[in-house]
Amino acid sequence: MSNTSRSLNFIEHIIEEDLTKGFPKDKLKFRFPPEPNGYLHIGHASSICLNFGLGLRYEAPVNLRFDDTNPAKEEQEYVDAIKRDVEWLGYQWDTECYASDYFQQLYDWAIVMIKQGAAYVDSQSSEDVAIQKGTPTEAGKESPFRNRSIEENLLLFQSMKDGKFKEGEHVLRAKIDMTSPNMLMRDPIMYRILHKAHHRTNTDWCIYPMYDWTHGESDYIEQVSHSFCTLEFAMHRELYDWFLDQVVEEKLVRPKQREFARRNFSHTVVSKRKLLQLVEKGVVTGWDDPRMPTISGLRRRGYTPESIKAFADTIGIAKRDNVVDVSLLEFHVREHLNKIAPRVMGVLNPLKLVITNYPDGEEEWLDAENNQEDESAGYRKVPFSKELFIEQEDFKEEANRKFFRLKLGGEVRLKNGYIIKAESCTKDSDGNIIEVQCTYDPKSKSGSGTEESLRKVKGTLHWVSAKHAVEVEVRLYDRLFTEETPDSHKEKDFMEFINSDSLTVITAFVEPSLENAQIGEQFQFQRMGYFNVDKDSTPEKLIFNRTVGLRDTWAKVQVKN
Repeated sequence: MSNTSRSLNFIEHIIEEDLTKGFPKDKLKFRFPPEPNGYLHIGHASSICLNFGLGLRYEAPVNLRFDDTNPAKEEQEYVDAIKRDVEWLGYQWDTECYASDYFQQLYDWAIVMIKQGAAYVDSQSSEDVAIQKGTPTEAGKESPFRNRSIEENLLLFQSMKDGKFKEGEHVLRAKIDMTSPNMLMRDPIMYRILHKAHHRTNTDWCIYPMYDWTHGESDYIEQVSHSFCTLEFAMHRELYDWFLDQVVEEKLVRPKQREFARRNFSHTVVSKRKLLQLVEKGVVTGWDDPRMPTISGLRRRGYTPESIKAFADTIGIAKRDNVVDVSLLEFHVREHLNKIAPRVMGVLNPLKLVITNYPDGEEEWLDAENNQEDESAGYRKVPFSKELFIEQEDFKEEANRKFFRLKLGGEVRLKNGYIIKAESCTKDSDGNIIEVQCTYDPKSKSGSGTEESLRKVKGTLHWVSAKHAVEVEVRLYDRLFTEETPDSHKEKDFMEFINSDSLTVITAFVEPSLENAQIGEQFQFQRMGYFNVDKDSTPEKLIFNRTVGLRDTWAKVQVKN
């Protein structure tokens, strides 16, 4: 393990303890085991960073294994999306595996268990099975089919495999203990009948193994040493170990399951079932909608792998579930984009500004720094002319002393340009200001070194030349839910808390240097936030997504409310 001054988390302590007790370091192996029944979300990102991070730290292989045991909900689309997400985060798996690769081995082991009297075919309805399971305080009752002969069980299980029964007619159950205080140990189901095509095995199988039977055995087949999962599987550990007891050989590595707390996030949901509802009901445009907490959605919105990894590292690994404020994730993307995003000028709510003493028809190209955080980023040229666009909010006819932007009789500096003074304004029939007339000081050009250019004024505004501006679409995103924990209300549906203002689409103007911006490129619109080019863009029409504002405005709104 590499030398580091940071303290170990409890997962690393488990591994270190095993190594101290003599577990061979070259036998360490981890896995990330997603179910391909939806897109990965920010919670999965923490698990990805944990498992692949351990692989890097201990120089151990990490498998990407798809737990594809439910053909009713799984699709190749989800497999492809998961692989893209893991690669985008910067990780490379050792072996790409599928639980479906092990269907034959799992079936063969089930046959052995039947022969050993450790499994039996139950012919009850699912409702009867559930009733006979009992309650946490009341022991379960044995199935009337629990003591079938081995021969009958083998025949029935073979017939199940051969497709001779309807769905729900029979299941294969492990024979454990119907009085166990752990209800998961009360003869859990190992196989059910499903007459549905699998995305990889097609119709080769019509019986499918349950998750609990599949997961530990898959770890064992792959010789995974440490199997980490979230806290809801803590009660499953006893069953995980019992199933392993049926198949392990002494000379092979026996996987160890340990649990860590799942991270829930404010103002969103991370249940794949609920995320699917958002997609199917048209609340969002798809799994990669930039308002979604999916990794694909975050990527499309403009988040970076580095920011997500830094976020995962900050929240760490815990033993208790808790809610993480999404503003922490926004902090990390701001911090990273501040270092790498070129600075440009874009006006989102344009107001026309005319410099009355600037020569008609003249234009000049000013030097503009690309990123003051990166000296190597250099400079670009931005056009300046008589007619400009500034933000509506940057002008008031009258304002108090704390308003450091443009007001009648007041002066500001135009970024990279000149000092201007507002002389008058024009209004429409409704009293709305539609144009501001200004004068400029020709000797006050930024960087010119003149006495006038060194004169201090309190406000600096961004702008674009009206003649050269590129018209673009900008999508302004906000929280998808108005409630911090939308799915925590027992008497209300989480959909009731949808934020109707989570997306605002506007027309904006940007400087011409962005005319050839490519999909995925990221920029800081000076004073306005961080934006990236959306995949819906075409050569004729650029579309920008606001990744995040320059400051956490949501926190201010919450305090105000």
